[in-house]
Amino acid sequence: MIHRIVGVFLIIVALIVAVHTVIEPLYYTSTDASPYSPQWTWINYITAVGVLIGILYALRRKRGARLEKDSPVTVGYLAANVVFYGFLFVGILFFFNWFGLFSVDRFTAVDPSAASIIWIIVDAGFPLLAGALGYSLCCGSSGGDSDDSEE
Repeated sequence: MIHRIVGVFLIIVALIVAVHTVIEPLYYTSTDASPYSPQWTWINYITAVGVLIGILYALRRKRGARLEKDSPVTVGYLAANVVFYGFLFVGILFFFNWFGLFSVDRFTAVDPSAASIIWIIVDAGFPLLAGALGYSLCCGSSGGDSDDSEE
């Protein structure tokens, strides 16, 4: 049951991020002083939770999809690894940019245009990963090739 709840949460967060990424240019005019709409403030908090939960559940799925020595690569093994490492990649980029927003002094490791590109990568990648993992959790397959999600 908990897998399905987490799955629904990941799907909802994925939809929020994806839809807001697409519709933001329709209602918000960016300026140098305020390049992003204020809705990203609360969306970033739920995205952070989604990234952390996604990493944990993707790791669990990856561990369940281990290959035996000399066995062929399965679709479940490949999917588990892509989702896990994809979540790590998106998580690193997300937290790098997000913590940069919290810096008291101006965060200067990247310029604003590079930070915007990083946000675009996160906002396009996270919904795909969270949606795929959420769907997998809702359908009952939390671990690689085996269906051991019933708790």
